Amino acid sequence: MGERARDILAGRVRPVPARDAATVMLLRDSSQGLRVYMLRRQSTMAFAAGAYVFPGGSVDPRDADHAVAWAGPSPREWGELLGAEEAIARALVCAAVRETFEESGVLLAGPSEDSVVEDTTGDDWEADREALIGRSLAFADFLDKRGLVLRSDLMRPWAHWITPEVESKRYDTRFFAAALPPGQRTRDVGGEADRVAWVLPAEGVAAGQRGEMFMLPPTYTALTELAEFATTEDALAAERRIVPYMPRIAEVGEEIHLVLPETTYGLPGKML
Repeated sequence: MGERARDILAGRVRPVPARDAATVMLLRDSSQGLRVYMLRRQSTMAFAAGAYVFPGGSVDPRDADHAVAWAGPSPREWGELLGAEEAIARALVCAAVRETFEESGVLLAGPSEDSVVEDTTGDDWEADREALIGRSLAFADFLDKRGLVLRSDLMRPWAHWITPEVESKRYDTRFFAAALPPGQRTRDVGGEADRVAWVLPAEGVAAGQRGEMFMLPPTYTALTELAEFATTEDALAAERRIVPYMPRIAEVGEEIHLVLPETTYGLPGKML
């Protein structure tokens, strides 16, 4: 990793392009306070193995399909919020809703622009979820056959992180926040995760500091920010200014360091 970093700094190697991706912080209230849904990625994964993350993944080219039934802020409005072109914003919002369903079973969509699906359990839903994961079913077709409308108004923009240039797998990720819809529930759907949990943000931050929960800097930062809110309503009502953050690499003496943005709340950088 150190030699690759030096080659990138010297311009001998070009960084891998970052793929557009989306992740969603699903929130719900409990007697102990606000909780967020997290998954632990399997240790065999090529990216962020063993890390606690929120549901999410890279954009499927079909996520930009104009056939997706849509309610709430338009792709153009989302583009203004996310600092992205309209087509990219459309794909990011669709990817966020699709990936959340794929990885948690929660669907931010409904039969009308002011309703939401109450139950996504059952063999037929599971078959559709597997088809979406396998890419044999496009998200637009999934919504169409069920007569559903994507509810973009159920999400709020939260953050924008880009994987450091030194990494061989890179993502340009927008973070969203959304409340768990009434009547729906998450379930352990397997796949890329080997554990799921509803986490109190402050406890997650403390576990990360103790080394009990491995998290990448964007996840740690998001948990730290969520810990400031008592309820889901408070978190979703917060004003967010979306600024892209990308940890950078720097050579200090003969050592290569990953330098984190100040927004990571004191999380130390690391030597590569």
